[in-house]
Amino acid sequence: MSSEKAHLTPPPIPLAERLRPQQLGDVLGQEHLLGPAAPLRRLVQGGKLPSILFWGPPGVGKTTIARILAAEAGREYFSLSAIDSGVKEIRLVIEKAKMAGGAVLFIDEIHRFNKSQQDALLGAVESGTLTLIGATTENPSFEVNQALLSRAQVYILKELDKAALIQLIELAFAKDEWLKQSGVKVKEMEALLLYSGGDARKLLNVLELVVSQALAEGITEISNALCEQTVQKRMAQYDKGGEMHYDIISAFIKSVRGSDPDAALYYLVRMTRAGEDPAFIARRLVILAAEDIGQANPNALLMATSCFEAVNLIGYPECELVLAQTTIYLAASAKSNSSYLALQAAKELAEKTGDLPVPLHLRNAPTRLLKELNYGKGYLYPHDFPGNFAKQQYLPDEIKYKRLWFPGNNPREQEMARFLDALRMSSGLNDQK
Repeated sequence: MSSEKAHLTPPPIPLAERLRPQQLGDVLGQEHLLGPAAPLRRLVQGGKLPSILFWGPPGVGKTTIARILAAEAGREYFSLSAIDSGVKEIRLVIEKAKMAGGAVLFIDEIHRFNKSQQDALLGAVESGTLTLIGATTENPSFEVNQALLSRAQVYILKELDKAALIQLIELAFAKDEWLKQSGVKVKEMEALLLYSGGDARKLLNVLELVVSQALAEGITEISNALCEQTVQKRMAQYDKGGEMHYDIISAFIKSVRGSDPDAALYYLVRMTRAGEDPAFIARRLVILAAEDIGQANPNALLMATSCFEAVNLIGYPECELVLAQTTIYLAASAKSNSSYLALQAAKELAEKTGDLPVPLHLRNAPTRLLKELNYGKGYLYPHDFPGNFAKQQYLPDEIKYKRLWFPGNNPREQEMARFLDALRMSSGLNDQK
């Protein structure tokens, strides 16, 4: 390899951005949505662009497709990231959209918006001021509030398969001038495909990194060994604001959820050594204790909360042992997501039946008029009855038999369920109709 090529540096714009598709037909791996007779293709051809939620893994084209759809529709395009934007930024975009006579707003990681932030979008989406295109790696049925979800079409994007990834590598060498000038060829691509994880952006980032390394070492061919050596050296780095941050915390949470304390401790140390905020880790443990352990072991939430308080009290590095102890306890604990599932079911039910009247005997009666209207009449105070249980109805008539909480497959919750079933049976409210 010539010395000129050895010093050939890549352009400042990343390869993934240089190769970003400009037309729907150039997007790889999403033929089920973008093929000739596929739903999104028909929308574009029909001149319609509704609000959309793209659900899929990272690096499969969510942002790219949003940009192309906005361009095809001839609408002004705004982009926000839910990681670093809030209600203030949303309102600013809405004002700009009003002045422009309508616009497309793309929100990446929309599942990270809280309810008030999502609610701030509703009026503009309803009126047509904004056409919302949201991208999420999480199930929107759980992470996007129902009011916003009902105003958008959900499309699922697939992880890129091997054929699409190989096609992307070939396309990169055919189109990118820097890769052409490098003179580097791909001899083996198994490691490239492995490290991509089905993510087009990650594949191109790795490819650019490995070609740069090949140029620096005077190598003309990419082998699996070169790819592994280069990428593993890079993976030792940890950017608290970058992609590795989210990969490591995801692996940490999933290891605790999967009852693997060894893996969980490994990822914990990776984070603390890299300077991750201990309070961030502790907050995630509190959420996990409620979501993934829940009723199977209520003490887990108490311990996680104590961990959070201790972390804020003593700081790093002393708090590392507290984090480790809590991580082991949660990983080794029985697991149940029954509370999480019950909450989601309750949200869905409340969204559909939120206007049902509260039974009269449960209503508050602070005034004489309300008492005359029978508010609170007939309410039975459970502590006045044997077993602290009174036979009375609590849900509105239309849904009085509805069950939202179902026990997980662990002894503690099964015992709770047997106790509740016995009470319901004695009350006559246990029969589903």
